[in-house]
Amino acid sequence: MGTDEGAGGRREWARHWQYAELPGLDLLRAHYVRHTFPRHAHDGYVIAAVTGGIEEIGLPGHVVRAGPGSVVLINPEVPHTARAGVPEGWAYATLYPSRELITEVAEEIGTLRGTPGFTADMISDPRGSQAITEIHRAAEAGNALAADTLLRGVVARMLTRHAGPLPARTVRGAGGADAAAARALLQERMADPPSLEQLAAELGTSPFALLRAFRERYGMPPHTWLTDARVRQARRLLDAGTAPAEAAVTVGFTDQPHLNRHFTRIVGVPPGAYRRERTAQAVSRRARKNVQAQERTRPAGPALRSFGAWENIKQ
Repeated sequence: MGTDEGAGGRREWARHWQYAELPGLDLLRAHYVRHTFPRHAHDGYVIAAVTGGIEEIGLPGHVVRAGPGSVVLINPEVPHTARAGVPEGWAYATLYPSRELITEVAEEIGTLRGTPGFTADMISDPRGSQAITEIHRAAEAGNALAADTLLRGVVARMLTRHAGPLPARTVRGAGGADAAAARALLQERMADPPSLEQLAAELGTSPFALLRAFRERYGMPPHTWLTDARVRQARRLLDAGTAPAEAAVTVGFTDQPHLNRHFTRIVGVPPGAYRRERTAQAVSRRARKNVQAQERTRPAGPALRSFGAWENIKQ
């Protein structure tokens, strides 16, 4: 875990990791005081339990303040910011489930068709919040059965109580089409992007019109979106084992210090710490496969019975 001293000597720490037995999920536990997340978005979902202090989340059109017992719910690609809402900062346990994981659970419980989306951005749910922290504890203890059971229970609880169809991303008018085209070009030319003026000229519009359309469509100006996109791509490269210095150049940052700064601000931990956690989990997966291979040669033991924890969490 990374540590730092926040305002007034309050310690900041964070761990962003994956548990090999919970595919399609990232986990973050942290206490932040001075750290501020700039506007960014996620490929998947956010389910966060605030366990101390106050987190202030800036969402499109409004700000929410989440305290202990609250659960924050954010859909994919929704731009948001986060910062401390009180001097002592905030502590939280966060789940980042993939679209595939959420859709899988939605299909299992059979209450939603298509891709689900949360209909609330913050709820008061002490029981759900406690279950989220228990998922983290079970994963940290290596208790795969408990972690998976609790995870599916929490996701089912949120989907049955606070979800509907994920709103379709619509593009309206020429401005919306230009914004979508600009985003595609920036994604394609991430390592060597055009200027706003060059981008507008290529699309046959004016820089100001494109800037306004892009901000309305994606909730942030093109340069902010590009930084976020670069960090997301850097994460994928680090997940694949790429060294931070190489990842920085590949996605278009000048050097590794630039990646370090933007990555830490958006992800919440430095890229080096992020990669070390990924490497540790890769080693864990290999060890698990070796154990499973050995167990296949042993006689089968008695079957385990379900304790019904999933159903209990859903209620």
